[in-house]
Amino acid sequence: MSILIKNGRIVTAEADYNGDILIDGEAIKAIGENLDSEGHTILDATDKIVFPGGIDPHVHLDMPFMGTSSSDDYHTGTAAALHGGTTMVIDFILQTQGKSLHSALQTWQEKSQGKACADYSYHMAVTDYNDQTKSEIKDLIEKEGISSFKTFMAYKGALMIDDNQMIGLMQEVEKQGGIVTVHATNGDMIDHLVAKFRKEGKLSPLYHYLSQPEITEAEATARFTDMAFYTDVPAYIVHLTCEGALNAVRKATYRNQKVFVETCIQYLLLDASLYDKGFEGAKWVMSPPLREKKDQSALWAGINQGLVQVLGTDHCPFNWDQKKMGENDFSKIPNGHPALEHRLELLHSEGVRKGKISWNTFVAITSTNAAKIFGMHPRKGCLTVGSDADIVIFDPNKEHQISASTHHHRCDYSAYEGWQVIGKCETVLLRGKIAVHHNELQVSPGNGKFIKRGTVSKVI
Repeated sequence: MSILIKNGRIVTAEADYNGDILIDGEAIKAIGENLDSEGHTILDATDKIVFPGGIDPHVHLDMPFMGTSSSDDYHTGTAAALHGGTTMVIDFILQTQGKSLHSALQTWQEKSQGKACADYSYHMAVTDYNDQTKSEIKDLIEKEGISSFKTFMAYKGALMIDDNQMIGLMQEVEKQGGIVTVHATNGDMIDHLVAKFRKEGKLSPLYHYLSQPEITEAEATARFTDMAFYTDVPAYIVHLTCEGALNAVRKATYRNQKVFVETCIQYLLLDASLYDKGFEGAKWVMSPPLREKKDQSALWAGINQGLVQVLGTDHCPFNWDQKKMGENDFSKIPNGHPALEHRLELLHSEGVRKGKISWNTFVAITSTNAAKIFGMHPRKGCLTVGSDADIVIFDPNKEHQISASTHHHRCDYSAYEGWQVIGKCETVLLRGKIAVHHNELQVSPGNGKFIKRGTVSKVI
């Protein structure tokens, strides 16, 4: 079935114009003005914005954590993503220490296959780098299409690798054409502060925030950029939150180094004052924690300065009963919050409409840059002839309110409860198929495809 999107304002990372888009099968066939309507299903986009489907490169679906699992699985998580205009996600495979990367891949394939409504891929989190792990890197990139490798500088004993392992991984990934991504916080310093506060009986969610001060992120970010500079590996920092860490990236540019940076929607909009709400603050316990308003200003500026290239969510929801595991000890609160469905609409309402970013920047940081960095462009992240027809028709004037009573996450609270938003995803297409139309999901689990990704570049 061919579909013709008529009379839309088409926005990409580079352009902004009025026109039509013809879709044939899964791909875009033609783009132009006044395309012939005969024989096609027509979607009228008059007074609407048409842009590429969102790519969220930082989600955790059905992720084991602290004896429980994140509440959204591949079905509910990708369905919520589609409702919010995100047509592809990249999830994180977590290697079990002592086991192979391929065994971890098999576990995540079992979680995802036949369940996803939207397209998806994986990052491979390397938690035990050794000669066996090293030997698997080439195969994962060339045969499995997984070209990004996540590292943790925190969570000792479970996820963290040391600097010796980091250097070894960077050298091998650079050799094979991949990219290394990082959770950049100083785990030893955080562990020291957590133990200190627990010993002092300071156990509320506020101390989750106080145990991860800005310096823990700034120091680790600088150390990571130094190691990446030494090894010349393409490098990407996930969920960067604060001015100090951003300045470490800025400093790296003085030696002509390129480091890719992702921040998340919550760090642009929410701040640490939420931890003053008693145990309700557990709703926003995540790592790194929410920061200060001065950090929000730094991140918005960093986007416009080109220091921050990607906006994700770190979507990792837990229901309230799960959060209450840490009711008497902040260190036992599962880390994460629901955000996947609301990323684009919040960014439009708080960013584009308020003049903080342009429409082109909106598209770049929610879709195009992630596609380029992670080896999917031009199949994904753009509106060009031959690209996958992942397209959002967006009503920029539709007002609505975010609430747990209406969101599609499998989570019984919203981190943005009562937030008034202007702008709504009206119709979402995934590979030429109408996936969401007027808030109704029109695809089933198994509709989403695993997307193999190519080698990456140090520049975009």
